[in-house]
Amino acid sequence: MRGALIRRTLGKVLFEYKSGFFQSSFSRRTYMAAVCTKLGQPLEVQELKSKEKLQPTEVRVAVKNAGINFADLLMANGKYQVRPKTPFTVGMEFSGEIAEVGSEVTKFKAGDRVVGIGKEGFATELVMQPEMLFALPHGIPYEKAAGMLASYGTALMALARRGQLKEMETVLITAAAGATGLAAVDVATSLYKAKVIAACGSTEKCNFVRERGAFATVDYNAQNLKDKVKSITDGHGADVVVEFVGGDMFMQCLKCMAWEGRMVVVGFASGDVPQVPANLLLLNSMSLMGVFWGEYLKRKPKVLLDNIEEVISLCQQQYLDPYVGKVFPLAEVTPER
Repeated sequence: MRGALIRRTLGKVLFEYKSGFFQSSFSRRTYMAAVCTKLGQPLEVQELKSKEKLQPTEVRVAVKNAGINFADLLMANGKYQVRPKTPFTVGMEFSGEIAEVGSEVTKFKAGDRVVGIGKEGFATELVMQPEMLFALPHGIPYEKAAGMLASYGTALMALARRGQLKEMETVLITAAAGATGLAAVDVATSLYKAKVIAACGSTEKCNFVRERGAFATVDYNAQNLKDKVKSITDGHGADVVVEFVGGDMFMQCLKCMAWEGRMVVVGFASGDVPQVPANLLLLNSMSLMGVFWGEYLKRKPKVLLDNIEEVISLCQQQYLDPYVGKVFPLAEVTPER
C-alpha cells in the first residue's frame, strides 16, 4: 500500500522543514500509518487495525494527503506543549473523502470531499468527530488542500486580524520560504497589493520567493537586514512585520519597522525566545503582538472557523494559490537503515 508525501519547502531532508503531505489509499480492515514509537526517533510505517464500528457522531476519512507542520515535528520530538503517550500517529492537517459516517452525522455523507484539522493525519484513514472537517470544493486539488488550512489560516490571522494590514503597505516577512511564510507572501500580495520584503537564508530561497510575488528580498545570512529594508523603503521601514524566527532576527526586525509599525510574532524557529526592549516600542510608537492560531479554537472558536472557511473560499476563487513543491511516498517517512 503506497501513497505520497508532498513537501512545499525547498529543503531536501524529509522532516527538516515544516510542510509536506502523505497521499494514501483506504482499507476497512487495516490501514497504514506513520507511528511515533519513541520521541526523537524516526517514525515507523505500520499496518494497524481499523476501528470496526463507528460511534454515532463519528466519521471515517479516507486520507488522500496530509501536511507536515512544524507542530508535528515538535510533537514527534517531544518538544511540543502537549506530549502524547507513545505510540501515537502524528499529523494535524489532511485532506480526503468521507468513507463512512455514524448514525447521527448529518453534516457529511460517504463520498464527500473534505479537508480537516485534527490528529493522526499521517495515515491512510482516520476516525474523528466532524467539527473540524470542512467541505472541500472540487476546484481545489487534494494536494493543495492538505497544506492550506494551518499555513494560510495563520497567515490570514496574522496579517488581517492582528496586523491590520492595509492596501499598499510594506510588509517584512521572515522565513519567507517556509510554508507559512509563503502563505503570508501570497496573502499580502494577492489580497492587499502590499509591497512584500521577504527575508530568507539563501540566494536560492530569495529567488524562489521573488517568483512567488515578493517585491524585494533580503538574504539575512549575507546582507544586513536593517540596512537593506531601510534602503528598499527609502528610510520609511516596514509597516507590518510577520516574524517567525525569534532570537537575533527578532531584534533586527524591531529596527526595521516604520513609525507606528506593527509586528506580529508567529513563532521562534531558531529556538531562541527574545527579550523585548520596550523602549524601542515607545520611541517609535510601535505595536508588538502575537498570534497563536490553534488556540482560537478553545478561546474564540467562531473566529477560527470563520478564518478557515475564508481560506477555503479564497482558494476556491483562486485569489490565493497554495504552493506544493514535491511529492514523496509514505514509505520514505522511515529512513533506510
